[in-house]
Amino acid sequence: MTPDDYCQQKAAASGSSFYYSFLFLEPPRRQAITALYAFCREVDDVVDECPDANLARGKLAWWRTEVGALYEGHPSHPVTQALAGSLKKFSLPQEQLQEIIDGMEMDLDQARYADFKALHLYCYRVASVVGLLAAEIFGYTDRQTLKYAHDLGLAFQLTNIIRDVGEDARRGRIYLPQDELARFGVTETDLLQARYSDNFRRLMEFQVERAQAMYDQAFAQLPAADRKAQRAGLIMAAIYRTTLNEIVRDGCRVLDQRVSLTPLRKIWLAGKTWFTA
Repeated sequence: MTPDDYCQQKAAASGSSFYYSFLFLEPPRRQAITALYAFCREVDDVVDECPDANLARGKLAWWRTEVGALYEGHPSHPVTQALAGSLKKFSLPQEQLQEIIDGMEMDLDQARYADFKALHLYCYRVASVVGLLAAEIFGYTDRQTLKYAHDLGLAFQLTNIIRDVGEDARRGRIYLPQDELARFGVTETDLLQARYSDNFRRLMEFQVERAQAMYDQAFAQLPAADRKAQRAGLIMAAIYRTTLNEIVRDGCRVLDQRVSLTPLRKIWLAGKTWFTA
């Protein structure tokens, strides 16, 4: 199996909405974004699948060293080997790959966030940085596009947090800011025991409004000249925003189920967005 085959299997097996946006890209960009996505999956899996925090920390330290080896020209892992070719074609700063690892490590150190400002740093590291790297791969002519990519990544992560409230709580992590839980009269026990209430509905409506506003802010910052180049990101946005709309339509019942779109619907949204964006 080649490094590219490994990354392709990693991306396809995840079932992620991101995978569907890669299908329409020209081969060099598709190879690069698939390798970047596989890297994100690898370091995220370290935290999600390793019950021993010290062991997980050690594995992340290994990935930090491996990223350094990538930029020194001797990567050893299939994912970093696949990324190696992209370093010559696209501007992918080592600091940003390291910052993604910083974000993943936050999950080992912090399971609660006092307010949205504290949560914002986490979202920046695990999502906005990925958006900035993706923008480099997709291509742009106007640096304003980087502001769009930053905000779109944040919107994606806010959508993930909304979708996975119950699942994350059962893993011991609550990303909804503590001050907002208190403001709306929702307790951690409510989340863990999947207790729905008017208070919870209002809390989630507030979260959804913020995410929707972030999508709008991102789209407003995308220059017309770069819209075609950034179509893959717009495909991700179409799928994610449709998922968010489905969550709202379902009454924000995210404590005991996970709302997702069918693969067929994702492909339909991807094709529609690609040809109309």
